[in-house]
Amino acid sequence: MAREPLPDWRSDRLSQGRVADYKPFVMVDGEGVRCSLYVSGCPFACEGCFNEAAWSFRYGQVFDDALGDRIAADLAHEAVQGLTLLGGEPFLNTGVCLAVVRRLRATHGRAKDVWAWSGYTFEELLAWAEAGHDDKAELLAEVDVLVDGRFDVTQKDLRLAFRGSRNQRVIDVPASLAAGRAVAWSGVQDASATFEQVDRRALV
Repeated sequence: MAREPLPDWRSDRLSQGRVADYKPFVMVDGEGVRCSLYVSGCPFACEGCFNEAAWSFRYGQVFDDALGDRIAADLAHEAVQGLTLLGGEPFLNTGVCLAVVRRLRATHGRAKDVWAWSGYTFEELLAWAEAGHDDKAELLAEVDVLVDGRFDVTQKDLRLAFRGSRNQRVIDVPASLAAGRAVAWSGVQDASATFEQVDRRALV
């Protein structure tokens, strides 16, 4: 069972400005070719998490200008569709994430997209933003696609696209902010139908 977010879960109190990993030119962390930044620190502590080492806010290396320059150069490659923020928990390491995202937007505008994975739900992020967590509000406004919610090992499903458990959602953030409610991203194509067809053929 994952921990529930508390009011003192704030980036300015928890984050050490560290990065667990950076992987350029990958094709598994969202749509298209992406540059994936794994930030350090996550108090959700979901059972079965694939990246438990990154729970510690002291794990990895301190984000610096050299890494920022490298990410910016990689994102400029014409084959790269966008940036992905993972963790750890991006919304509790907003100093690092916003530094990268602001630079991306200043250079490319909305031509490159931003994906983020978060243990928070979309509704929780909106509530924290209204409660004065301005950094969460700013980062959410810059994200195009959000995969939200705690990983639940009891709902694990390998057929799902971009998420590990059935409770998690792939959300179109601009549409959701405009509507005031979570709107599903239209690009999700789970493998469930294909698996079901294979299973039926096996029974014939």
